[in-house]
Amino acid sequence: MRCEFTVSDADVGLRLDCFLAAQMPEFSRSAIARFPITQNGRPVKIGTRTRVGDVISVDVETAQSAAPAIENVSHDFDLDILFEDDDIIVVNKPRGVVMYPSAGNYTGTLVQNILAHTHLSTLGGDTRPGVVHRLDRDTSGVMVFAKSDAAYRSLVKTFMAHDLTRKYTAFVWGVPNWDGATITGNIARSSRNRQKMTMVKSGGKPATTIVSVAAVWPRAGVSQFTCTLMTGRTHQIRVHLSAHGFPVLCDPVYGRGAARLGSVRDADLLEFIKSHSGQMLHASVLEFSHPITGERIKFRAPIPDDMAELKSILDDICI
Repeated sequence: MRCEFTVSDADVGLRLDCFLAAQMPEFSRSAIARFPITQNGRPVKIGTRTRVGDVISVDVETAQSAAPAIENVSHDFDLDILFEDDDIIVVNKPRGVVMYPSAGNYTGTLVQNILAHTHLSTLGGDTRPGVVHRLDRDTSGVMVFAKSDAAYRSLVKTFMAHDLTRKYTAFVWGVPNWDGATITGNIARSSRNRQKMTMVKSGGKPATTIVSVAAVWPRAGVSQFTCTLMTGRTHQIRVHLSAHGFPVLCDPVYGRGAARLGSVRDADLLEFIKSHSGQMLHASVLEFSHPITGERIKFRAPIPDDMAELKSILDDICI
């Protein structure tokens, strides 16, 4: 499968691996470095810098191995399978589970548990078979994986074109004076902390999140949002909400938890926040066209037990 991208003004001067990592978030920079890449039709090295108007082509399929290089498949937890056929598998990812093996996380990943149940397309790379999108370790919710190569090719195109619907449930600090909002703002990797993303006035990648208010608990100073992704940038919802004054509860990176704890008067809520380190964010809806049949399919995953517990605490506070 060949993918093509045109370099815009915002992306001028980037190394090709950095540019492509932003365009193809389902692949790591090390995986991208193994792909055959051309710049305006000519083979180039991964360290080449981009220029405005460049057409960058990547031959994804050629670079894939014949079989996944994951040796240790595992059954560390029961899969919550929402749908499965010969081409795809849709699961409800638990919070706290890493997507695939990486440095420091060699076992117990979601991919390894799926491989203990069924096969996945080898076109996702050595350690990411079947992976066409990602959720952070501490974000739960609906995910689709490709089992067949044809499904993988089609789903990659679907996610790149964003021809799908992705909705998330988030519990956030703050009570807005509006019922809905559209948040736009470019997102780039932080120059101070490369593990974080940040909103930037220039450069970065365009990002749009549509937010609607599902519930508010004024006495607790907490709200429940439904967030619809119109783009798929790394940490997009967490960055957008935090930058606009509504950080996700229990988010250790963007949540500003220490600044909020002093305002919490309810003992149960305070204990919950102190005992949870994973952001209260859940991928609740995923809708897309089946990669083989073309049928429009929609999947929902109820909020996990810890988010349901949080909601119960908040309801009790505001009785």
